[in-house]
Amino acid sequence: MWSRLDVVEGLGLGTLIAETDGFRLEATEVVVDRGARYSCRFTVWADLAWATRGARVEILSPDGVRTLELASKGAHWTRDGKPAPDLDGCVDVDVASTPLTNTLPIRRLGLSPGESREIPVAWIDIPDLRVHRTTQRYTRHQSSEGRGRYVYGDPGNISYELTVDRHGLIVDYEGFAARVS
Repeated sequence: MWSRLDVVEGLGLGTLIAETDGFRLEATEVVVDRGARYSCRFTVWADLAWATRGARVEILSPDGVRTLELASKGAHWTRDGKPAPDLDGCVDVDVASTPLTNTLPIRRLGLSPGESREIPVAWIDIPDLRVHRTTQRYTRHQSSEGRGRYVYGDPGNISYELTVDRHGLIVDYEGFAARVS
């Protein structure tokens, strides 16, 4: 469970489930922020190598329910069942409202301390469900106090420090979320 630090009130709950053919991330979040009120529910499926195979995101707001479905077959993507060539080559999905999806690249990349890597990502803006292709950089630092440490950055040269537990799940995401439980 994470408390959002970047909104008036926000609380998210998520879990990582091991399955026979990969992993499933399940999460939900409720947010109140400057007139915006919504809940976000999502599922992300990844294969055994932690590469995203698909995602389903649902937003519930005063405007009703909206959904988005992404699917990957190798390097090719679909958005709501239609080809999405702008996402081709992305290996990860990042649902903007949660720190849970950062677990996928952290686990998949297997970086050593001091190592970094840039990756193409399908970034889902919440609550509007727009999908953007972006490049993200993960850099692993020396562990501290029993926690893994990473710096996550995006093309706008904005970077955030992430601390993770032994499973690669976010404990603290600088300025965005902190684990409650």
